[in-house]
Amino acid sequence: MYADADILYISIRDEDVEDMDELGEDISVEYSKNGESIGIEIWQVRKHVILEILKFVEAAKQVG
Repeated sequence: MYADADILYISIRDEDVEDMDELGEDISVEYSKNGESIGIEIWQVRKHVILEILKFVEAAKQVG
């Protein structure tokens, strides 16, 4: 593991990767030979995920 890599990988199923689609510059989805999603890879996770979560938390504080 590389602590400073800033990559999140979500494994949906443990199968061989047959194909991959890029959904954006930093987000890709891996597919099995049956075309089912088996993994999601997010680069720059701090930018795409963590900051969005923090925005949500701050908004929730304002309401609460």
